[in-house]
Amino acid sequence: MTNPGLPPLRFGCAGWSLPRAQWPNFPAEGSHLARYAQRFDAVEIDTSFYRPHRLETYARWAASTPAHFRFAVKLPKTVTHERQLVDAMQPFDAFLAQVAGLGDRLGCLLVQLAPRLAFDADVVQRFLADVRERHAGRLALEPRHASWFTPEADALLARFEVGRVLADPVLHDGATAPGGWPGLVYVRMHGTPRVYWSAYDEALLASVAQRLRQAQAEGAECWCVLDNTAGGAAVGNALSLARQAAESAPEHNNTETASP
Repeated sequence: MTNPGLPPLRFGCAGWSLPRAQWPNFPAEGSHLARYAQRFDAVEIDTSFYRPHRLETYARWAASTPAHFRFAVKLPKTVTHERQLVDAMQPFDAFLAQVAGLGDRLGCLLVQLAPRLAFDADVVQRFLADVRERHAGRLALEPRHASWFTPEADALLARFEVGRVLADPVLHDGATAPGGWPGLVYVRMHGTPRVYWSAYDEALLASVAQRLRQAQAEGAECWCVLDNTAGGAAVGNALSLARQAAESAPEHNNTETASP
């Protein structure tokens, strides 16, 4: 969802599976991804965390989407969970060569850390410096250990232009807002209270849409990914979020104000 003069505000899901109940909201023809990409402008690929995909596979996915569409791709667990960011450039380089198949459809790399991985400034600085030598695009990092939610950690992320993910459910007191580099706001909504299953109500989605619109107005590129996919709630929630954000867009409000 783009507006002239403002950075992008993107809504999507973790994966492009379309529950049958939502099929009437999408074109009838084409692959799931091609149909999905007619209603959303972003998707998060999580399967890359578990296994590599061939460059040709990424290229085929990119070719199924319109020019404005963007993919966020999660780094492999070899980098984040097994090597825990240390001496991790060999698997990172292999991953980067694979996602190159997306071309200009690559919108963001997602670094989700293991819950046990505490903040270590030396390790993080070395890792991000190595990554930035290789990749200048958007980076979002989702820490899950309490030690990350400090001004020191945020300052280091900001130095390398890395947005700290706001994830729901919120696990720590300092994690109630996005952090790191203010130029990127990345929100991941996993479902509350039942993770991956619970649907969000309209009032909460309206609040999220308003917060994202405000961040966009302040100059941030914004992503919001619904990951409550287990029961099929993500697609409906993401459609509702996109609709509510569109209704609160400045040009929409101006049109409403000008109407008799």
